[in-house]
Amino acid sequence: MKKLALVLAAFATGAVVARAQQPANADVAKWERQAKGVDIVRDDWGIAHIHGKTDADAVFGMMYAQAEDDFNRVETNFINSMGRLAEAEGEPEIYRDLRMKLFIDPDTMKADYAKSPQWLKALMNSWADGLNFYLYKHPEVKPRVIKHFEPWMALTFSEGSIGGDIERVNLNQLAAFYGKQPEAKVSGDEENRYVEPTGSNGIAIAPANTVNHHALLLINPHTSFFFRAEQQVTSDEGLNAYGASTWGQFFIYQGFNEHTGWMHTSSGVDAVDEYLETISKKGNGYVYRYGSEERPVVAKTIVVPYKNGAGMAKKEFTVYYTQHGPIAREANGKWVAFRIMQEPLKALIQSYSRTKTKDYKSYRQTMELHANSSNNTIFADGSGNIAYFHGNYIPKRDPKFDWTKPVDGSDPATDWQGLLSVDESPHLLNPASGWIYNSNNWPWSAAGPSSPKRDAFPVYVDMGREESPRGYHAMRVLENKKDFTINSLIAAAYDSYLPAFASMIPSLLKAYDATPADNPLKTKVAEQIKMLRDWDYRWSTTSIPTSLAVFWGDDIGRVVGADARRAGTSPETYVVTKATPEQELQALAAASDELAADFGSWKTPWGDINRFQRLTGDIVQPFNDAGPSIPVGFTSSRWGSLASFGARAYPGTKKWYGTSGNSFVAVIEFGDSVRAKAVTAGGESGDPKSPHFNDEAKRYSTGDLRDVYFYPSQLKGHTERQYHPGN
Repeated sequence: MKKLALVLAAFATGAVVARAQQPANADVAKWERQAKGVDIVRDDWGIAHIHGKTDADAVFGMMYAQAEDDFNRVETNFINSMGRLAEAEGEPEIYRDLRMKLFIDPDTMKADYAKSPQWLKALMNSWADGLNFYLYKHPEVKPRVIKHFEPWMALTFSEGSIGGDIERVNLNQLAAFYGKQPEAKVSGDEENRYVEPTGSNGIAIAPANTVNHHALLLINPHTSFFFRAEQQVTSDEGLNAYGASTWGQFFIYQGFNEHTGWMHTSSGVDAVDEYLETISKKGNGYVYRYGSEERPVVAKTIVVPYKNGAGMAKKEFTVYYTQHGPIAREANGKWVAFRIMQEPLKALIQSYSRTKTKDYKSYRQTMELHANSSNNTIFADGSGNIAYFHGNYIPKRDPKFDWTKPVDGSDPATDWQGLLSVDESPHLLNPASGWIYNSNNWPWSAAGPSSPKRDAFPVYVDMGREESPRGYHAMRVLENKKDFTINSLIAAAYDSYLPAFASMIPSLLKAYDATPADNPLKTKVAEQIKMLRDWDYRWSTTSIPTSLAVFWGDDIGRVVGADARRAGTSPETYVVTKATPEQELQALAAASDELAADFGSWKTPWGDINRFQRLTGDIVQPFNDAGPSIPVGFTSSRWGSLASFGARAYPGTKKWYGTSGNSFVAVIEFGDSVRAKAVTAGGESGDPKSPHFNDEAKRYSTGDLRDVYFYPSQLKGHTERQYHPGN
């Protein structure tokens, strides 16, 4: 049975599985030679500083070091990117894999690899070699699926963002169409459940607003914890990049070099469209209407292998494509095609080449590739420039159509008409305000009064409906301040004000004041109201009002969630504008009861509830109230906390444990030299036995960033070990 499973896995990927177990002598000799030219220095936080003679050597060492720290996360990212999760996790992942395979075709990736420029081929070769050498040197490590890495695989995950455009395809609808399954219905409770936003904060400060007259940059991705490695990669060919690299990728995704720094935030740009296709049966196949023509629907067979007990099985699908993309669902009798950016080669070139930019001009040149579809960029450089680039892949469209809904695929006028240039997109360079920020909100407030003007751009450049609480908060800490330093920018990034509650709580107080004195509800919440009336809307681990406000905010959000959706606004805005006094006070009473039931009293400090815990190296973390954990003061970004901590209770727990939000934080000062401070959630290693598994947890929870060792001289006295890969 084991042989059969291996054969099936080889069939699914085209990889020669047996080679993983017995690499050719020539491969081993090549790996050993390359390893001798690569140095890995581990600092006293376990962070790898990799140096190679060439960029390809540095990539070889970078991947080897990532695999040392967390091979499971490296492999899992590429299992997912190639649509092979079901091979590891079984039948429930079949449609997730099918979704990936609709867009990621190994033959196309191999063709892209073959036509890649030689320098990029060398990097992809070294990427695969570094991972394969690690597996060769660590036979005790048993990959779940990928026994041997091929260079073309690097193209399947080329952009670095936590979620790609492909994830916009609804899995329930995909299964209903291709699996002939009834579409799963979402319950009201599930609809109203708050989903913590992913995304990020980025801030750039111009020299005119800093004490040292150098540009500053805040890098603050809000992702699931432990999603990226912190590394430095250098070479004799001019590579010298430091920052956060998504596990398994060979470029620094959010980081800096000695000249430039870049921070990506999730964009509200509309870079994805759905097309309603008019389909007819013709002969043995289908056709779709396009103008006055009938064009053939392309049919293709996709095989999804999956783990089935002790062995492997497979499920075959006949899938369909029009010129607009793959058919992903059906709506009102029409097939719906899904169109996204599909430029893996350009995306990988852009992702890597930005790490070697030397100034604003060279960074902007990388943006001309238009292959970063889901992100905005905050930029700063050593010459004092600061810049904002809006989503880097924006199709031009006819504005007479409503692009928030599926459009008629039979109408040629709905075709994309090229891409908006950087100049045609919201963009800022050295605004008069002296600062730029983005927090996954619209760009219309990115630089205060110096921001891009909404009416100068098509509506589809940003689909945000209203300013976010984090947006208001960012403007509050940036406006009218001229004396920024590294430390004061860190303080701004951890400012404890919660603007959502500064807006919502006065509505609650007004509801209380308007309620008749003989209402029993008013008596029940009188003490809570007094405490909230005196609150300064700031979080802390010792704050009882923070606990009360968060539980109340969750409860009232569930109560008004459906009405808020119908009104096209957020629950937080709906509470202020339309919630009834009865709804608000009932939610406060319910929140008080929940706190008392779970923690013994509604007067429970926030830090007793909101906790950071890391017990295992599992990708999906288990939580246990009996296990060690530490208090965290900052809250969900929902309430406008710039420092974000997405936490909730889990089965068997009363305390809330964070799984997303601040994951990597860095502040960089540019100038004649670079100074930086950073912190990573938990620690660099995914191994619970490592001293670097949780050594940054306390610093993480308090915003106490450590010094970054960017220059070799800074590593002196802070070096834990130095070695070649494989030693």
